[in-house]
Amino acid sequence: MCARYPGRSPHATHQLHISHSVDRVHSQLISCTSSGGAVLIPTVIETSSRGERAYDIYSRLLVNRIVFLGTAIDDQVTNLIVAQLLHLENENPDQDIALYINSPGGDMNGLFAIHDTMRFIAPDVATICVGQAASAAAVLLAAGAPGKRSALPNARVLIHQPHGGAQGQSTDMELAVAEMVEMRRRMVDILVTSTGQPRERIIADIDRDYIVRGEQALAYGLVDHIIERRELPALGAPITGALLGSTIEDAVPVGAGSSPTG
Repeated sequence: MCARYPGRSPHATHQLHISHSVDRVHSQLISCTSSGGAVLIPTVIETSSRGERAYDIYSRLLVNRIVFLGTAIDDQVTNLIVAQLLHLENENPDQDIALYINSPGGDMNGLFAIHDTMRFIAPDVATICVGQAASAAAVLLAAGAPGKRSALPNARVLIHQPHGGAQGQSTDMELAVAEMVEMRRRMVDILVTSTGQPRERIIADIDRDYIVRGEQALAYGLVDHIIERRELPALGAPITGALLGSTIEDAVPVGAGSSPTG
């Protein structure tokens, strides 16, 4: 069966087996097709004295308290991210969770649902941007636990105001516009709290696409660290201490310091 990626509905077509010897851990790449084209989802098969256990790669990362947001934010992706955060809190409320982000943004209701869950659960949620965190995803990046927000050197962070549309009677459109304005206000509140920037600057900057990378994102207060590499425990190795403690402390820093969609 084909491993399913959040937000997609792929069907298995053929599979390519690739194995390597690391304590008899084998990876199997399953080629899937969806409306977006071919997608390769690795399935990790772990062999131990108790037998074999198979995970799709995202489930295997979840074992190490890593949640990956790698698509646009829609209802399905939102529910998956929220469910994973709640599951990891239930497993260990005292250990950090890592939320890796490579997303173009998406639904504003999804943004608020994930943001509020990050604040609601007991563990700190550290955020790490790889590739890009745009729009709603940039707000989630900035909303990570203070001191535990990171980006890779070439990561792109984009903030802007929500956008959407409405149709129907004039009264319906007025209500839709009022709701969009309220969502914009709430998004600005999160960015002001997360970055420390004055409200007036946030409002001015998000009027159009505002793009920062690396040290610019650090100076703006969207992240706390720009990191190049770190020592990551091998998958399957015992987890000791807070995973995100090792993520930040062991990193080699470059610097320190339609619903409407975002």
